[in-house]
Amino acid sequence: MKRNWIAATAMVAAATLLTACSGGSSSGASDEKVTLTYANWSEDQTPAMQQIATEFEKANPNIAIKVQTLPWTEYWSTLQVGAAGGTAPDAFWMLADHFREYAKGGQLLDLSDTVKSNKIDMSVYPKAVSDSYTYEGKSFALPKDFDTNGIWYNKALFDAAGVKYPDDTWGWQDVQDAAKKLTDPAKGVWGIAAPIDSQGGFYNTILQAGGSIINPDGTASDFASPAGVAGLKFWTDLQAAGSSPTLKQLSDTEAVSMFENQKVAMYFSGAYWALRLYKNPELKNKVDVAPLPQGVKRATVTSGIGNAGYAGSKHPEELKKFLAFLGGTKAAEIQAATGTVLPAYKGTQQPWLDAMPEFHLQVFIDAIDYSVPLPVAGNASEWQGLAAQYLTPAWDGKKPVQDAAKEYQDAVDQVLAKK
Repeated sequence: MKRNWIAATAMVAAATLLTACSGGSSSGASDEKVTLTYANWSEDQTPAMQQIATEFEKANPNIAIKVQTLPWTEYWSTLQVGAAGGTAPDAFWMLADHFREYAKGGQLLDLSDTVKSNKIDMSVYPKAVSDSYTYEGKSFALPKDFDTNGIWYNKALFDAAGVKYPDDTWGWQDVQDAAKKLTDPAKGVWGIAAPIDSQGGFYNTILQAGGSIINPDGTASDFASPAGVAGLKFWTDLQAAGSSPTLKQLSDTEAVSMFENQKVAMYFSGAYWALRLYKNPELKNKVDVAPLPQGVKRATVTSGIGNAGYAGSKHPEELKKFLAFLGGTKAAEIQAATGTVLPAYKGTQQPWLDAMPEFHLQVFIDAIDYSVPLPVAGNASEWQGLAAQYLTPAWDGKKPVQDAAKEYQDAVDQVLAKK
């Protein structure tokens, strides 16, 4: 779920809502009662975050945690303004594609000593996630959760069309064929949602075609290679066949909402939708998930949210204590038991599976074996934000895929060339 940042100046007022609440200076933890703010962007996860905060407060009565939730459309611009102006929350969620710009700017609290002093074993987290929050050998966030991708599908729509459910034997052609059979224009139903989605969509198919997205040293992209074009064409072919809503329709109503509204039968995306879909009484018994299809090989990108701290916090020692708790077993167990999200901490995932037994969520854990880290080279948020600009003509059938891919590759490489 990637979106462009809203102009920072428009969010100055909102940024004040995230101001660290405790005034004065602090040279270390003390018996003084202080309040730390903890920001996130998910209303679905807020109850669990509050439960985690309450557990921390029980063990640390001198520290109060104020959980704050902002809409995704406001989160990043508000954080950007707050970090630049000294009003950022103390603790907040971070994504790998935004991380480097904050780390390079000195706006994140260095947690390297916290990891050592608390004897935090970083091997308990998926390496792809923990590595995403390391910069110049220092740790700036502790993994909160992780995600891989699968095929979310509507069993009722499959049954109505007489189509076999997806399973681990499916390849690309199986998806194409099923999407066509599932599409029923008279009922306003499409076989699949095919938006310009990197993390849930074309990154995975490029990898499945044998591509690499970004080369190992982070200096060039792979979108115009034969594998890159094949991975993009998987999606443009679905659009051309009429098996997906158009980009205009997907702009008016997000793909996940169309899936929830039972207008699309398949939606490639991550584990993070599980709780939202499970809580929907119209979907709970109609929805399930299967592995992504195989191309030349099986592959999915993986990433996860990191809990980070603001370097300008007035209470850094208390903040480090809270962040260490967020990275521990108790916080992970709460997330899992409530079904909130797939926790990053090794050995705490089973309660998440048990919380939603109607879904075959083991698919997401099994996918770790063939997962590839989400590419975050250079200013990732900048070059990823160019995808819609350069790829829309191909999705709309107005430009050959290879031409759009080459133009996008050139634009991405220009961003990667920046120091």
